[in-house]
Amino acid sequence: MLVLAVDTATPAVTAGLVELEQADPQPRVRTLASRVTVDARAHNEVLTPQILACLAESGHTRTDIAAVVAGTGPGPFTGLRVGLATAAAFGDALGLPVHGVCSLDAIAAEAWPEVHGTELLVVTDARRREVYWARYRRTGRIEGPGVCKPADLDSGDAADIAGSASHVDFFDLPVLPVETPSPAGLVRVAAPDLLARTSPRPLVPMYLRNPDAVERSYQVVR
Repeated sequence: MLVLAVDTATPAVTAGLVELEQADPQPRVRTLASRVTVDARAHNEVLTPQILACLAESGHTRTDIAAVVAGTGPGPFTGLRVGLATAAAFGDALGLPVHGVCSLDAIAAEAWPEVHGTELLVVTDARRREVYWARYRRTGRIEGPGVCKPADLDSGDAADIAGSASHVDFFDLPVLPVETPSPAGLVRVAAPDLLARTSPRPLVPMYLRNPDAVERSYQVVR
Protein backbone atom coordinates (compact mmCIF):
# COMPACT_ATOMS: atom_id res chain seq x y z
CA MET A 1 0.00 0.00 0.00
CA LEU A 2 1.45 3.36 -1.04
CA VAL A 3 0.68 6.13 1.47
CA LEU A 4 1.21 9.87 1.14
CA ALA A 5 2.13 11.40 4.52
CA VAL A 6 2.25 15.13 5.30
CA ASP A 7 2.76 17.21 8.42
CA THR A 8 2.88 20.98 9.00
CA ALA A 9 2.37 21.10 12.76
CA THR A 10 5.94 22.26 13.40
CA PRO A 11 8.33 24.61 11.57
CA ALA A 12 9.33 21.55 9.49
CA VAL A 13 7.16 21.17 6.37
CA THR A 14 7.18 17.42 5.80
CA ALA A 15 5.97 15.24 2.93
CA GLY A 16 6.77 11.66 2.02
CA LEU A 17 5.71 8.51 0.25
CA VAL A 18 5.68 5.41 2.44
CA GLU A 19 5.14 1.78 1.54
CA LEU A 20 3.04 -0.03 4.15
CA GLU A 21 2.75 -3.82 4.27
CA GLN A 22 1.07 -6.21 6.65
CA ALA A 23 3.66 -8.21 8.60
CA ASP A 24 3.96 -10.12 11.87
CA PRO A 25 4.30 -8.97 14.60
CA GLN A 26 4.45 -5.35 13.34
CA PRO A 27 3.45 -3.80 10.01
CA ARG A 28 6.38 -3.13 7.68
CA VAL A 29 6.92 0.58 6.96
CA ARG A 30 9.43 1.76 4.33
CA THR A 31 10.00 5.36 3.25
CA LEU A 32 10.40 5.61 -0.53
CA ALA A 33 10.94 9.38 -0.72
CA SER A 34 10.68 12.31 1.65
CA ARG A 35 11.17 16.07 1.66
CA VAL A 36 11.55 18.36 4.69
CA THR A 37 11.81 22.15 4.62
CA VAL A 38 12.38 23.88 7.95
CA ASP A 39 10.65 27.24 7.57
CA ALA A 40 7.68 28.22 9.73
CA ARG A 41 6.48 30.65 7.05
CA ALA A 42 6.81 28.44 3.98
CA HIS A 43 4.13 25.80 4.54
CA ASN A 44 1.87 27.02 1.75
CA GLU A 45 4.67 27.54 -0.78
CA VAL A 46 6.59 24.28 -0.47
CA LEU A 47 4.24 21.48 0.60
CA THR A 48 2.67 20.63 -2.76
CA PRO A 49 6.00 20.92 -4.66
CA GLN A 50 7.50 18.57 -2.06
CA ILE A 51 4.74 16.02 -2.69
CA LEU A 52 5.33 16.20 -6.44
CA ALA A 53 9.09 15.83 -5.91
CA CYS A 54 8.51 12.68 -3.84
CA LEU A 55 6.35 11.20 -6.57
CA ALA A 56 9.00 11.94 -9.18
CA GLU A 57 11.84 10.49 -7.06
CA SER A 58 9.95 7.30 -6.26
CA GLY A 59 8.78 6.75 -9.84
CA HIS A 60 5.12 6.75 -8.82
CA THR A 61 2.15 8.79 -9.98
CA ARG A 62 -0.73 10.21 -7.99
CA THR A 63 -2.95 7.32 -9.07
CA ASP A 64 -0.64 4.87 -7.26
CA ILE A 65 -1.43 6.41 -3.87
CA ALA A 66 -3.86 4.32 -1.80
CA ALA A 67 -4.33 6.61 1.21
CA VAL A 68 -3.23 9.88 2.79
CA VAL A 69 -2.07 10.45 6.38
CA ALA A 70 -1.86 13.96 7.84
CA GLY A 71 -0.55 15.25 11.13
CA THR A 72 -3.35 17.03 12.98
CA GLY A 73 -1.13 18.83 15.48
CA PRO A 74 -1.13 20.27 17.99
CA GLY A 75 0.37 23.18 16.12
CA PRO A 76 0.01 26.86 15.22
CA PHE A 77 -3.15 27.79 13.35
CA THR A 78 -1.85 28.84 9.92
CA GLY A 79 0.73 26.12 9.32
CA LEU A 80 -1.48 23.33 10.57
CA ARG A 81 -4.37 24.47 8.39
CA VAL A 82 -2.17 24.31 5.26
CA GLY A 83 -1.23 20.70 5.83
CA LEU A 84 -4.75 19.51 6.54
CA ALA A 85 -6.23 21.43 3.61
CA THR A 86 -3.61 19.97 1.25
CA ALA A 87 -4.19 16.43 2.51
CA ALA A 88 -7.95 16.84 2.16
CA ALA A 89 -7.56 18.24 -1.35
CA PHE A 90 -5.45 15.29 -2.50
CA GLY A 91 -7.89 12.86 -0.94
CA ASP A 92 -10.88 14.53 -2.56
CA ALA A 93 -9.25 14.80 -5.99
CA LEU A 94 -8.12 11.17 -6.05
CA GLY A 95 -10.98 9.62 -4.08
CA LEU A 96 -8.69 8.47 -1.27
CA PRO A 97 -9.23 8.03 2.48
CA VAL A 98 -7.46 10.70 4.54
CA HIS A 99 -6.47 9.70 8.07
CA GLY A 100 -5.48 12.26 10.70
CA VAL A 101 -3.02 11.40 13.47
CA CYS A 102 -1.60 13.39 16.37
CA SER A 103 1.77 14.81 15.31
CA LEU A 104 3.22 14.17 18.77
CA ASP A 105 2.20 10.51 18.43
CA ALA A 106 4.21 10.33 15.18
CA ILE A 107 7.33 11.63 16.92
CA ALA A 108 6.84 9.09 19.70
CA ALA A 109 6.38 6.23 17.22
CA GLU A 110 9.66 7.11 15.52
CA ALA A 111 11.59 7.62 18.77
CA TRP A 112 10.27 4.67 20.78
CA PRO A 113 12.86 2.05 19.67
CA GLU A 114 15.56 4.20 21.33
CA VAL A 115 13.72 4.74 24.64
CA HIS A 116 15.67 3.47 27.66
CA GLY A 117 12.85 3.33 30.22
CA THR A 118 9.10 2.82 30.36
CA GLU A 119 7.99 6.38 29.49
CA LEU A 120 8.77 8.99 26.86
CA LEU A 121 8.08 12.74 26.85
CA VAL A 122 7.56 14.55 23.54
CA VAL A 123 7.60 18.34 23.21
CA THR A 124 7.26 20.72 20.24
CA ASP A 125 7.35 24.48 19.86
CA ALA A 126 4.05 26.16 20.78
CA ARG A 127 5.52 29.69 20.53
CA ARG A 128 4.83 32.26 23.29
CA ARG A 129 7.66 30.49 25.20
CA GLU A 130 5.45 27.42 25.59
CA VAL A 131 5.52 23.81 24.43
CA TYR A 132 3.01 21.31 23.17
CA TRP A 133 3.56 18.05 25.01
CA ALA A 134 2.43 14.48 25.57
CA ARG A 135 3.73 11.48 27.53
CA TYR A 136 3.86 7.89 26.29
CA ARG A 137 4.32 4.30 27.34
CA ARG A 138 4.78 1.37 24.99
CA THR A 139 1.01 0.95 24.89
CA GLY A 140 0.55 4.49 23.56
CA ARG A 141 -0.16 8.01 24.77
CA ILE A 142 -0.95 8.19 28.49
CA GLU A 143 -1.27 11.95 28.98
CA GLY A 144 -1.75 14.99 26.76
CA PRO A 145 -1.59 16.58 24.35
CA GLY A 146 -1.38 19.83 26.28
CA VAL A 147 0.27 23.23 26.10
CA CYS A 148 2.15 25.06 28.85
CA LYS A 149 5.45 26.70 29.77
CA PRO A 150 8.34 24.24 30.13
CA ALA A 151 8.76 25.15 33.81
CA ASP A 152 5.16 24.11 34.47
CA LEU A 153 5.42 20.72 32.77
CA ASP A 154 5.79 17.63 34.97
CA SER A 155 7.83 15.04 33.05
CA GLY A 156 6.42 12.28 35.25
CA ASP A 157 8.32 9.01 34.93
CA ALA A 158 9.73 9.81 31.49
CA ALA A 159 13.22 8.38 30.98
CA ASP A 160 13.82 10.16 27.65
CA ILE A 161 12.59 13.14 25.67
CA ALA A 162 12.15 13.79 21.94
CA GLY A 163 10.97 16.74 19.90
CA SER A 164 11.93 20.36 19.29
CA ALA A 165 15.68 20.87 19.55
CA SER A 166 15.06 24.34 20.98
CA HIS A 167 12.99 23.00 23.87
CA VAL A 168 14.19 19.53 24.89
CA ASP A 169 17.12 21.06 26.79
CA PHE A 170 14.69 22.64 29.25
CA PHE A 171 14.32 19.17 30.74
CA ASP A 172 16.94 17.10 32.51
CA LEU A 173 16.40 14.02 30.37
CA PRO A 174 18.38 12.14 27.71
CA VAL A 175 17.46 13.53 24.28
CA LEU A 176 16.50 11.19 21.44
CA PRO A 177 17.31 12.36 17.88
CA VAL A 178 13.75 12.73 16.61
CA GLU A 179 12.75 16.39 16.35
CA THR A 180 9.70 16.43 14.06
CA PRO A 181 7.10 14.02 12.68
CA SER A 182 8.51 11.86 9.89
CA PRO A 183 6.47 10.28 7.08
CA ALA A 184 7.25 6.84 8.50
CA GLY A 185 6.20 7.88 12.00
CA LEU A 186 2.91 9.28 10.74
CA VAL A 187 2.15 6.07 8.85
CA ARG A 188 3.10 3.87 11.81
CA VAL A 189 0.48 5.60 13.94
CA ALA A 190 -2.20 5.21 11.26
CA ALA A 191 -1.15 1.67 10.20
CA PRO A 192 -3.85 -0.28 12.10
CA ASP A 193 -6.64 1.76 10.50
CA LEU A 194 -4.98 1.76 7.07
CA LEU A 195 -4.49 -1.99 6.96
CA ALA A 196 -7.98 -2.66 8.33
CA ARG A 197 -9.44 -0.29 5.70
CA THR A 198 -11.21 1.55 8.51
CA SER A 199 -13.21 4.58 7.41
CA PRO A 200 -11.28 7.68 8.52
CA ARG A 201 -12.72 10.07 11.05
CA PRO A 202 -13.12 13.73 10.04
CA LEU A 203 -9.90 15.74 10.03
CA VAL A 204 -9.98 17.85 13.18
CA PRO A 205 -6.97 20.11 13.82
CA MET A 206 -5.63 20.31 17.37
CA TYR A 207 -4.95 23.97 18.03
CA LEU A 208 -5.29 23.75 21.86
CA ARG A 209 -5.72 27.52 22.00
CA ASN A 210 -7.17 30.38 19.97
CA PRO A 211 -5.23 31.76 16.97
CA ASP A 212 -2.89 34.71 17.55
CA ALA A 213 -4.74 36.87 15.04
CA VAL A 214 -7.92 38.47 16.39
CA GLU A 215 -10.60 40.48 14.67
CA ARG A 216 -10.39 44.18 15.34
CA SER A 217 -13.31 45.97 16.87
CA TYR A 218 -14.18 49.43 15.67
CA GLN A 219 -16.11 52.15 17.42
CA VAL A 220 -18.45 54.20 15.32
CA VAL A 221 -18.00 57.91 16.00
CA ARG A 222 -21.02 60.03 15.35
